[in-house]
Amino acid sequence: MLTDVNGVEVGHWTDPVAQTGCTVVVLPEDSVASGEIRGGAPATREFSLLDPLMMVSHVNAVVLSGGSAFGLAACDGVVGELEKRGRGFVTSAGVVPIVVGMSLFDLAVGDPTVRPGAREGGVAIKAATAEPYEVGQVGAGTGATVDKWAGGEHLAGGLGTATERSGDLIVSALFAVNAFGAIDKGNQGFPEELPPETERANPFGTNTTIGVIVTNARVDKLGCHWLAQSGHDGLARSLLPAHTQFDGDGVVAVATGDIEADLLRVRALACSAAANAISSVAG
Repeated sequence: MLTDVNGVEVGHWTDPVAQTGCTVVVLPEDSVASGEIRGGAPATREFSLLDPLMMVSHVNAVVLSGGSAFGLAACDGVVGELEKRGRGFVTSAGVVPIVVGMSLFDLAVGDPTVRPGAREGGVAIKAATAEPYEVGQVGAGTGATVDKWAGGEHLAGGLGTATERSGDLIVSALFAVNAFGAIDKGNQGFPEELPPETERANPFGTNTTIGVIVTNARVDKLGCHWLAQSGHDGLARSLLPAHTQFDGDGVVAVATGDIEADLLRVRALACSAAANAISSVAG
């Protein structure tokens, strides 16, 4: 779990009736982060600052949420709570919390009028703990579904988590799996025939897999960008198809800087952690 990395806390807000929710990952001080979006339908907040060319390197929290673009409002509650705690980028006018948000589309699953907002984000961050957290159809994964790309009934998605270790090195992943494609645990390959597009389920109800990878290694912002790319490699290993025009697949990679480690080793573990976290959703 992400909480295997010292100082990381995770909390959820869940509405099982409306089938939506949000998940907040609170990061230790001075955590370095970057990220990458692949696919054609992203819903993000503050993602541009993760570019290695941008000034700010440290991120205070990452929010995963349902509700599509509406759900990005959950970040407001997290920003407000972090400000109360005095956490954020220091300016002459006070701290400015740096919170990155990614949302998935679950509006067609439950009640589309109920979405995570500032209050719900506040509830999730106040519930955040360093203890093991719940996974499955909870938090951002509450209304997640998978496997509608080839027609037929969709399957339940949800939150999946996995940790890889090499000595003192820890790389952990948490993903909300709401993919247009299927979880490919058996490497079944691309089917020879697909039903006509008119017979497939509406892709806009089943898109976007979003996740966070955290390591205790010391990695700079460019290295974290490469870690996010390795996370996408793991995503592509576990979902078929991945990164479609209907998905807004996004990965944020975070380094807390506790130990020295070979970046290539960290990247290999990040790929494996992402693949295993996503595959775990299928049981």
